Amino acid sequence: MEFPRYRPRRLRRNDNLRSMVRETALAPANLIYPLFVGPGKGRVQPVSSMPGVAQLSVDRAVGECAEAHSLGIPAVILFGLPEQKDPVGSEAYADDGIVQQAIGEIKSKLPDLLVITDVCLCEYTDHGHCGVIKNGDVENDSTLELLVKESLSHARAGADIVAPSDMMDGRVAAIRAALDAEGFSDIPIMSYAAKYASGYYGPFREAADSAPAFGDRKQYQMDPANAEEALREVALDIEEGADLVMVKPALAYMDIIRQVKDEFGYPTAAYNVSGEYAMVKAAAAKGWIDEKRVVLETLVGFKRAGAKLVLTYHAKDAARWLAEE
Repeated sequence: MEFPRYRPRRLRRNDNLRSMVRETALAPANLIYPLFVGPGKGRVQPVSSMPGVAQLSVDRAVGECAEAHSLGIPAVILFGLPEQKDPVGSEAYADDGIVQQAIGEIKSKLPDLLVITDVCLCEYTDHGHCGVIKNGDVENDSTLELLVKESLSHARAGADIVAPSDMMDGRVAAIRAALDAEGFSDIPIMSYAAKYASGYYGPFREAADSAPAFGDRKQYQMDPANAEEALREVALDIEEGADLVMVKPALAYMDIIRQVKDEFGYPTAAYNVSGEYAMVKAAAAKGWIDEKRVVLETLVGFKRAGAKLVLTYHAKDAARWLAEE
């Protein structure tokens, strides 16, 4: 394949040719839209560090879901903002918790929309950590009991998929066993299998009101320097019963996405996290980048790396832009 016999530019001459040979396809069906749901009615509280994102009351969240569904986005993932927090995050697994309420309302209005629930305690604890604190540390095994209760409460409320994001050891096995025992064997688990202790999460902590009151999460989230450990984490979650696996964040971890996909062949999700979103929004507001072009290029990059699904705050805009094209 040498020039002049082979000329790669022949297949780049116009839109039709480029479309015919395009290797990676991005569609709204690949997107999952994250939502932050809290108390009240008619409430839309903008998140200052994430332009276009807001904390929503349940009624407003239902409206957002309807719009996303109309754009061809098949799923949302819910994060809860409780009225009260306590040391064990009890509103996370309360039958009348905010996420449980939202699931019921969304499914009653939009039965075809898939509702995924984030299973973690950090939004619900007064200390902001993802589990039970004992002797100043997050205690793994007692936390599992609460994650199981949270998962079961979401399943009873009508969740389609539960997504544990806590990074406690053994949580997928514990949740799978409990779901099966309670008659929810058909509910998939999407595990945050390779979740890194990342600086890209900053804006999320404002959106979810979940910044740790002390210390950090490096004792349970992964070291950004490690790749082989990610494969071990994913292998463990698959062995324990995960149906889908996730890499979080996405932008600085495309190599991990590719390794996970190549190694396991499981449906792999990438979380285009808050810091990644905020950087694009800030640069676009300054006129330094073309927002549409950069967002779609980034999302295609995640797909090219091996992600089947992308959780992204850009979901609605991306779906509109894809429809235009």
